[in-house]
Amino acid sequence: MLKPWTIAIDGPAGAGKSTVARLLARRLGYLYIDSGAMYRAVALKALRTGVPVSEPDAISALARAARIHFQMAETVGTGEQRVFLDAEDVTEAIRTPEVTALSSSVSAIPGVRSALVAQQQALGVQGGVVMEGRDIGTVVFPNAEVKVFLTASPQERAKRRHKDIVARGNQATLEEVRRDQDERDERDTTRPVSPLLPARDALLIESDGLAPDEVVEEVLEIIDRRRRGG
Repeated sequence: MLKPWTIAIDGPAGAGKSTVARLLARRLGYLYIDSGAMYRAVALKALRTGVPVSEPDAISALARAARIHFQMAETVGTGEQRVFLDAEDVTEAIRTPEVTALSSSVSAIPGVRSALVAQQQALGVQGGVVMEGRDIGTVVFPNAEVKVFLTASPQERAKRRHKDIVARGNQATLEEVRRDQDERDERDTTRPVSPLLPARDALLIESDGLAPDEVVEEVLEIIDRRRRGG
């Protein structure tokens, strides 16, 4: 029997990583892990406990103590994966504008990244995982069998993010979303620890004009070729 592979999908906000990774995991029968949800969970915990981002040691301690796990759709009857923080379902709570605004700063704290990278590696140690984030192919799983860097034009990404925000019942203009996105891109690509960048051996996919299923098919073709030694 072939060993289950580890698939790493990285890219900036709004590139379509979550949708593609979820669909790909379903097609492969693999576990899907949204690493960004883990940083959001820590940001939520910081907000709830009143720990400011100006106290990185305290937030790092929150990350080390946080018990984060994922529960698959079928077991909760929602059709989607759920995210749990300390036994509480926080799937919706981690998607609020307040958590979104804080999560990028929280994720730049070295102690937080160290704590969560260790958890992510433990989740994927046996393979059979599709994990998406910003440093999966470069830091979390540098030896992943397949690495994808998924991106899109800034305007296309902002449109997608704006659509998601409105769909969740939150308010924001496209201009506000684009401004926040640009600021986050700057933080993610320039942070000293685990900056957002493609792994040297990553497959670069520009998703403008592509449906998620089309991206998934492209990745599946790559997996098939590599399985056959191509």
